[in-house]
Amino acid sequence: MFRSRRAGLVRRLWRQRCAAAGPEDGPGALKPAAHGLFKKLKDEELELLVQAVESRGAWESGCVWVPRGAKQALPPQVLLCRLYRWPDLRQPHELKRLCYCAGGRGGYGDTAVLCCNPHHFGRLAAPETPPPPYSKASCGPSWPDEPQHPGTPLLEFSYNGGDRRDTSISRSTVKDGYWCKLAYWEHRTRVGRLYAVHEASVNVFCELPRGSGFCLGQLPAAHRSRAVRRARGKIGRGLLLSREPGGVWAYNRSEHPIFVSSPTLGPPGARGFTVLKVLPGYSAKVFDYERAGGEGGWRLPGEGPCDPHSVRISFAKGWGPCYSRQFITSCPCWLEVLLNPPR
Repeated sequence: MFRSRRAGLVRRLWRQRCAAAGPEDGPGALKPAAHGLFKKLKDEELELLVQAVESRGAWESGCVWVPRGAKQALPPQVLLCRLYRWPDLRQPHELKRLCYCAGGRGGYGDTAVLCCNPHHFGRLAAPETPPPPYSKASCGPSWPDEPQHPGTPLLEFSYNGGDRRDTSISRSTVKDGYWCKLAYWEHRTRVGRLYAVHEASVNVFCELPRGSGFCLGQLPAAHRSRAVRRARGKIGRGLLLSREPGGVWAYNRSEHPIFVSSPTLGPPGARGFTVLKVLPGYSAKVFDYERAGGEGGWRLPGEGPCDPHSVRISFAKGWGPCYSRQFITSCPCWLEVLLNPPR
């Protein structure tokens, strides 16, 4: 009875495998290694793995522990990530363990095991990701030099909902206890209040089963355009923001790309700014505390000054020199992360 139940779990796991990246990388080529790994898992670990792959990471599943040290061509986490998420994955250094995985914190208390849950990892986003093929604009910075008076913004923003006093982000008024505040925007209009984040990580989403965090789907707004409604429909599971040693990471949980910009994303001394495309299932370090500047303002071309300890994230739509939208305020739905820098 127990053997047939276990065999049923293995069959369910095998049905969930991804399509192959190439004939030589087909799931069939991984079958012996995968079944060998399944045999090493306890019954409860096998059930956890089934739940994780069948839900496709829709919620935070538990760690799947496997013994270390066995000789095999692929590490367990690479094998399962390749089988269920990225058939073209090759090396462990292409992966980033997510913040809620206890395997990265020694949570099991036993160095003889490691977590191989494929949905406890994000794939690292490459900075050199090319722009979409429909982009016709030059990718070089071509911003006009427009004289600005100190403290005078180029664009006028509006606000929808909540207490207007929440818009203050003066460093003198920052209170301890949170590491960032989140502001949700639709084009140039801020929707809802600032959301203070006290935990080490936060989900930002419209629809996330069993999810908790900043739910954008609950924010009302009058007169949403068709473009905004269409973009909101693509947010879905959204993203996971986490404060980790040295910086802030974003993991794209949705089924569409997100686009990120911050003062620390580009190479040191670079002119202009960098917009990084983060594909679904990928992770990126979106802010580096060590590279962050001082209290001075960060001036965006064509948009005026903004907080130097901030990150801007657009859902599904890119902006910048490589895109038809030159400014993030042209994006239908975007998030501003206002960091409370560590002291």
